[in-house]
Amino acid sequence: MDARFPNPARWTILAIGLVLSRLGLVDAKNVRRTTDLAWPRIVTGIARMSKNAVDVAFVGIAIGPAAIAGVGFAAPFWGMAFSLGGGFAGGTIALVSQRYGAGAYEEMGQAIRSSVALVLLVSLPVAAAFWLFPTELVSLMTGDEMTVELGARYLHIVSLGVPLAALNLVGSRIYIGADDAWTPMLLRAGGAVTNIVLSAVFVFQFGMGVAGAAWGTVLSNVVVTAVFAVGVVAGRLPGVGELPVKVDPTGTYLDVETVRQVVHIGLPVVGRNMVWTVAKFPMLAIVALFGPSVAAAYVISRRIWGLMNTPGWGFGLASSSLVGQELGAGDERSAETYARDVILFSVATYVVAAALVFAFAKPIVLSFVADSGDPSIPVAVSLVYVSCVAILAQGVNGSVAGPLDASGDTRWPFMAQAVGMFCCSIPLAYLGATTALGITGLYLSFVAETTIPAVLNYYRFSTGRWKVISRQFRPEASYADD
Repeated sequence: MDARFPNPARWTILAIGLVLSRLGLVDAKNVRRTTDLAWPRIVTGIARMSKNAVDVAFVGIAIGPAAIAGVGFAAPFWGMAFSLGGGFAGGTIALVSQRYGAGAYEEMGQAIRSSVALVLLVSLPVAAAFWLFPTELVSLMTGDEMTVELGARYLHIVSLGVPLAALNLVGSRIYIGADDAWTPMLLRAGGAVTNIVLSAVFVFQFGMGVAGAAWGTVLSNVVVTAVFAVGVVAGRLPGVGELPVKVDPTGTYLDVETVRQVVHIGLPVVGRNMVWTVAKFPMLAIVALFGPSVAAAYVISRRIWGLMNTPGWGFGLASSSLVGQELGAGDERSAETYARDVILFSVATYVVAAALVFAFAKPIVLSFVADSGDPSIPVAVSLVYVSCVAILAQGVNGSVAGPLDASGDTRWPFMAQAVGMFCCSIPLAYLGATTALGITGLYLSFVAETTIPAVLNYYRFSTGRWKVISRQFRPEASYADD
């Protein structure tokens, strides 16, 4: 992997890990394995979050704050595709990684087919609802006519990509579970770049506005899904070579026991992802109470937040894969060692990312608007500063969820996220919008969103209960003593 793609992203992440190793905090071997799995996923995350940020920037420059708010209000609905796909893909990576570690390749193929069938069954009705009722859905969060019109136009079109986006997440988890983070990075990051190029052409060259940004998203997902399907079935891709997974597409899809296991593991992950997605609806409605400038500032700050959170994409999935493989091989001690090393590695990387964004917060915000005198700018900058503090707890939260997901202990992270969002974050934002607390309520909301789940999830991890739970999902009944 090094020879094929020596790059700054990998070396930066590896350097952070090796500093921790020199300090005696983590094992150097674990740092290298984690880096090899994490950096491609982090690059994918940066590409995809950049795509989301660029969509907002494009429509903001072309149309103005109303378009920023419109796309921002439509985004949670599009996010449901990732909540569903990524949630059930949590079951996929748990089953694939454990079977890959145990060499049970036939069972691995069944897990993949069942995951694909399940994701299609749940995502198609969602896509239909978005296509049929976009205006009604967007108007649930705001009464501003221009914002509703632009948001509904965007949602109507991107609904076509919902099943495809969900399938892409399953495809990504298949390869990461089989110790290959390179292939999904190549495909999904390439898809994000394609998306940016298409959106730029549609928005600026053809003057299609928010519809252009939406079509760029849909068409790029068509391409990525098609390539994933070819790779999984053929076991190889032109220019990439042999892949670690090859699945017979004519086998059984709805195997009852496998579907049950994917649902058992994946449903709480869907719930946890949905907490993030569903919480955006009342949160955006509350933010709208502050006025259009704050609403636009909030959308901008969340896009920047998404970029800062990309290390979690890599470390969480690397931990799931490595811990799952060790559990599948019956080595619980090594599984816990990997998990603890990844948590420290993740937090250190988040510190570096947050420090960089904090230092350049204002110029980053200015890249989203055409008018440097826009009243949303100072609010957005202050929200970005707070995000840089709050994101550090996410470094713990995202990485500690990895071993819990790999073991099948996914209910606890779901509940932790729900408590953080619905019992703390949203109430604080509402107090800010309706009392003298004001914008400080939004600041506190950002912090509570990550800190509460991080504390609860780390407690669960520290109990070791996840290792016991993993035993019911392993392909073999033999495992090491605790």
